[in-house]
Amino acid sequence: MQTVSATDLARNTREILDKVVSGGETVAIERNHTMIARIVPPVQTMTASQALAGLTLPMLTLTQASAWLNDSKEGFGDAVRDPWA
Repeated sequence: MQTVSATDLARNTREILDKVVSGGETVAIERNHTMIARIVPPVQTMTASQALAGLTLPMLTLTQASAWLNDSKEGFGDAVRDPWA
């Protein structure tokens, strides 16, 4: 983790933020030799379609899908119940 002074951050904001974004590097900010903040790269996220894009498993047949749906409902009733009652 790189450490920079608050003054260096003020003078070189663009370069420091570029390191965080492109290099995935965390930067600690110090004032008077005391750490006052950290700049961390964002958590990488993806959409459901991005996550499933590389999926190469065969899809379920209609019979398999129906069986899976029935199995997933096993032990649950169709009635709606009040959780506060």
